[in-house]
Amino acid sequence: MENLLSIITFLPMLGAAILVVFLRGNDDYAQRNAKILALVTTLATFVISAVALISEFDPSNPGFQLVEERTWLAGLTYKMGVDGISVLFVMLTTFLMPIVIGACWTVTTRVKEYMILFLVLESLMLAVFCALDLVLFYVVFEAGLIPMFLIVGIWGGKDRVYASFKFFLYTLLGSVLMLVAMIAMWMEAGTTDIPTLLNHEFSYAPMTVLGFQIMGGLQTLLFLAFFASFAVKMPMWPVHTWLPDAHVQAPTAGSVVLAAILLKMGGYGFLRFSLPMFPVASELLATFVMTLSVIAIIYTSLVALMQKDMKKLIAYSSVAHMGFVTMGIFALNKQGLDGAIYQMLSHGFISGALFLGVGVIYERMHTREIDAYGGLVIRMPAYALIFMFFTMANVGLPGTSGFVGEFLTLIAAFKANTWIAFGATSGVILSACYALWLYRRVVFGDLIKESLKTITDMDTREHLMMAPLVIMTILLGVYPALVLDIIGPSVDALLENVTSAQAAAHAAMALN
Repeated sequence: MENLLSIITFLPMLGAAILVVFLRGNDDYAQRNAKILALVTTLATFVISAVALISEFDPSNPGFQLVEERTWLAGLTYKMGVDGISVLFVMLTTFLMPIVIGACWTVTTRVKEYMILFLVLESLMLAVFCALDLVLFYVVFEAGLIPMFLIVGIWGGKDRVYASFKFFLYTLLGSVLMLVAMIAMWMEAGTTDIPTLLNHEFSYAPMTVLGFQIMGGLQTLLFLAFFASFAVKMPMWPVHTWLPDAHVQAPTAGSVVLAAILLKMGGYGFLRFSLPMFPVASELLATFVMTLSVIAIIYTSLVALMQKDMKKLIAYSSVAHMGFVTMGIFALNKQGLDGAIYQMLSHGFISGALFLGVGVIYERMHTREIDAYGGLVIRMPAYALIFMFFTMANVGLPGTSGFVGEFLTLIAAFKANTWIAFGATSGVILSACYALWLYRRVVFGDLIKESLKTITDMDTREHLMMAPLVIMTILLGVYPALVLDIIGPSVDALLENVTSAQAAAHAAMALN
């Protein structure tokens, strides 16, 4: 089918346009229609993307598929396509968005605008994973900030304005350097076409900048510029401080999107740009990035142990788990790349479910303070069971998707640097500490608080939101080939290109 990726990408935008043009009023009937239209749109997008993956996508082909190309604005190129890596992030996005809309069902304030923003955000996130042109990638990468900024700033908590501006400024300023790097790449290569740039050899000859000799030359400078953007987006330590504030203030649906999808753009950027385009710089700076990753794993796990707010604890947990992703990517071996991608997909399901779990009890009690709870298992046995399942998956229990990603990245780290692997493994122990501590305080114990004695268990809507996440977490935990077979050829091709470029650079440096 022609233009399949464009249909998938912009179908949510079409739903948003229908809401803008045709839906009037703010009564209960209009609000209900807005939610139904948003849900139908996201479900249709998921179905089409699933059909595309099954019928149109060939996992054995490591190259870009379903490619569309046409002239865009002022001679710029609109080019879309997916490979074995990006297609799974497209699927993750379309799979999660109907669940996100389900989490919006209790919203009663400016419902139409709320649905519009989520639909627009879905289109922009899909465009990030499909873009095969630098300019298009940058536009949609940055444009995604706007709906998320509004979601947090309008429907968030009491400090929502501070949190939304902090989120916006951190991520925007990080991306300014990436824009400068993209201009430099265009000036050297003469194109903004990503597949062409993947085969372009950027200079790695040492160069002097402001009196300092830069090993890796232009590649290192370009790598650091992209790193500034993707590290903030992940986020990596020490540029992670915007994430806990954004999560605490964001509404439940906003937290799910932020943790499950938006953070993955940083990891995807490392895989799409940093490694294949700047392989020499990636090798030079691999130990530096892996060290930052281990610091993030240990430090944010310790900080999570000190939190009193459930959302903030899970937010710091997300930073720690993204540390495993960057550690795996820059281990520069197959297990690391496989594990990093697997961890990102797994984290999308698990972290999304954890934030939904917090939202379930927040809607009943209107507080996220850990001390406000205790003994929920007595009144909410179904909730206790589901929350325990995702708590253990977050720790990395064998049989869940969380185990596969962490195990692969730890193997990769051990091959690359045993001390890095040792530090990351200690982070696994710390994750068990804060996760089980949270679960014990909230779910177990005596039901002594009067406000909790009438709390009700999960309803049908909440069960329907959690069920797909439970299924995917178990499925990926017991059948990792479902993901590894799809990403395998693309990962092998990426790794082969990176290692051959590094070998050529070593040979050239030896001759000099």
